[in-house]
Amino acid sequence: MEAKETTPLRAVALVCTLSPSPKESSSQLLAEQTMEALAEHGVSGKVIRIADHDVRTGVAVDLGGGDAWPDIRETILGTDILILSTPIWLGHPSSVVQRVMERLNAEIGESDDKGRMLTYGKVAAVCVVGNEDGAHHVSAELFQGLNDCGFTLPANAVTYWVGEAMQATDYQDLDKTPEKTAATTKTLAANTAHLARRLKYAAYPPS
Repeated sequence: MEAKETTPLRAVALVCTLSPSPKESSSQLLAEQTMEALAEHGVSGKVIRIADHDVRTGVAVDLGGGDAWPDIRETILGTDILILSTPIWLGHPSSVVQRVMERLNAEIGESDDKGRMLTYGKVAAVCVVGNEDGAHHVSAELFQGLNDCGFTLPANAVTYWVGEAMQATDYQDLDKTPEKTAATTKTLAANTAHLARRLKYAAYPPS
């Protein structure tokens, strides 16, 4: 069956700021802008701020005792697109997104009746914000981990903004979104939706 550009898609964005709600977050803002850009391509979904949930530390699909990950995992498995949004801290992804990656690592041990990881056929992309350089390094770390966990990456699968070195301006403090960041977000959305539709009709072969 041929993929159609009108095929509806679902997405979830996991915001990995260190701060719980209601504190404002640049990572949240860029994730929301990415979801808005995806909506222009027939993609619906929601944004989840991880710091608002009790996601336990470990490598398992369910750590019990009120662990919030199983519900978040169910949401991920019910979507076509996963967006991870993280700030840069000390030149690296946040500890929150690292915890998410560790939980996703448990998917390596999960498969369908054809031996394929349950994340096969799902497309992932990344949003990065920070006040120093490091967006490429952070996205590279997350790309490798996401691919190991079975997600497929489209071309230009990252949108980002980094401020001037040694300054305190946050992305959310800008008067308007820089044109380059806005254009990059639109490209990410177009490529991510395009690839997700293709994979919906052309699944990976059995392992």
